[in-house]
Amino acid sequence: MVGPCCATGALAANVLGCPATRLWVEQRYVSALFVWLFAVVVGLWLGNRRRLVQALASDVEHMRVEAHLREEAARIVERSRIAAEMHDVLAHRLSLIALHTGVLATRSATVPAPVAERLGLLRTASTEALTDLRDVLGALREPDAPPASAAPTPVVRDVEELVDEARAAGQRVTMTTEGRPDQAPTTHRLATYRIVQEALTNARKHAGGAPVTVRVDYRPPATLVEAVNTAGTPRTVPVDSGYGLIGLRERVTALGGHLHAGPAGAGSWRLAARIPHPAGTPQNGTRT
Repeated sequence: MVGPCCATGALAANVLGCPATRLWVEQRYVSALFVWLFAVVVGLWLGNRRRLVQALASDVEHMRVEAHLREEAARIVERSRIAAEMHDVLAHRLSLIALHTGVLATRSATVPAPVAERLGLLRTASTEALTDLRDVLGALREPDAPPASAAPTPVVRDVEELVDEARAAGQRVTMTTEGRPDQAPTTHRLATYRIVQEALTNARKHAGGAPVTVRVDYRPPATLVEAVNTAGTPRTVPVDSGYGLIGLRERVTALGGHLHAGPAGAGSWRLAARIPHPAGTPQNGTRT
């Protein structure tokens, strides 16, 4: 583009300059040549601009597709985590069934023969179910997770333990619990633990020193979880991908619930979820 611009400038100087130094003033093709060069310059500029716009549009589309793939990967990871958690919980309970039925079967002298036979069948069925469960869902465990032991332990940790750990680390957390954890399904308790964990982690990252208020209600007709932190001092951490919230939303939506995450005024942040209990659960009124 520099060459045509220089040529255009030279022609313009010849046309508009001193008459004694003008070149080809009397030639009729001067104006036509000038118009042609001007059209060439404008065409080159429009072509470069069009290519730039197309390149930018291609980059935006590439970023959109990449973001969509990352969100989908986060959803798949969360589903795999849910399956692995349920594998641990069910494996633990099936192990307890096999253990207790095995103990009762050893006391065949004190129980009727039909009952001892049924206990043996129950123990065999629970052991086979445990083996099948490990074969089907055991591969979904995260690669860096420790191998499952012969007697797996439950992964349903209490939210209060998580809050106690955060307090021991210096975080100011106030927690209110209504109802009992056993009033909610196991999947709800797992989701509650993950929601509170995500809320405390985000508060440590983006609102250092800010107090966090956690409220959990296990009572029917829905499990309610809410975590609110006020404005604090953001720490120097890498930019958060935001896919933790995508995974939580996938988990809560799969349970038929709704997750809300966003500002709550005065610089505070609120993470809340409402997960309805399955049909047939005793209810004590409607809560929101």
